[in-house]
Amino acid sequence: MKFDLHTHHERCGHARGSIRDYIEAAIANGLQVIGIADHTPYFSYDKDQAFPKIAMGKSEFPEYVKEVQALKEEYRGKIEVLLGIESDFFPEHVEHYRTYFDRYPFDYIIGSVHQVEGVSIFNKNRWKGMSEQQKVKTKETYYRLIEHSARSGMYQILGHIDAMKGFYPEFSKIETEAVEHTLKVVGEYGLAIEINTSGKTKYVGGWYPTDEILELANHHGVKVTFGSDAHDPERVGDEFDLVAKRLKEIGFKEWCYFRQKERVSVPL
Repeated sequence: MKFDLHTHHERCGHARGSIRDYIEAAIANGLQVIGIADHTPYFSYDKDQAFPKIAMGKSEFPEYVKEVQALKEEYRGKIEVLLGIESDFFPEHVEHYRTYFDRYPFDYIIGSVHQVEGVSIFNKNRWKGMSEQQKVKTKETYYRLIEHSARSGMYQILGHIDAMKGFYPEFSKIETEAVEHTLKVVGEYGLAIEINTSGKTKYVGGWYPTDEILELANHHGVKVTFGSDAHDPERVGDEFDLVAKRLKEIGFKEWCYFRQKERVSVPL
């Protein structure tokens, strides 16, 4: 079975194509399950659309859900369409975000840390002039946020858990026990992490997370899932088969997707 739980569309302001375009691409690429998981609005801001090039406006959120639900019905029997969302994780706003999510029948919610100490994880300049000690502290802060997101109880999936390496490949070489500690917590709380193939669109190339992290995840019983993080319909299901092969080599026996927030296991 082929599935992809992480796709975006034009509402977020930095992706190309409609939701229908991604569903049609999934069918063309032989997928049986396609999850739509665009970026949440910035619910904690007063403005309807605080960052037009990053996320949809708050007023668009109900329309997003309505459209996915309608397409679920339209494509029933052709492909299973899942209602997801990718949520930024801000620990101080967890309960505020939860009130929005609880109103709708999400199949799953992806929790992603996109900011550390108020700076985007993809900011190419954040590492300039940092001492080794400061780099370790930043990485530990990043994984502490991921740990807190796992403990929040709001998500089924944690997104791209080493994406901070995107424009700074040396990130993976910063040594800290925080990574394994975080994976232990993720395993204890029963969440899945995604193998996200969008790293190939950044300096680092390849996937999120590294093989080393996946080996630790397997050791600690962490569940895994797949997401292309497609911002273009052409990338739907990108490298699914290669990821499946690598997971088998690492020692995983299965991966999963989510329906009505219940995990559905799929043999590798």
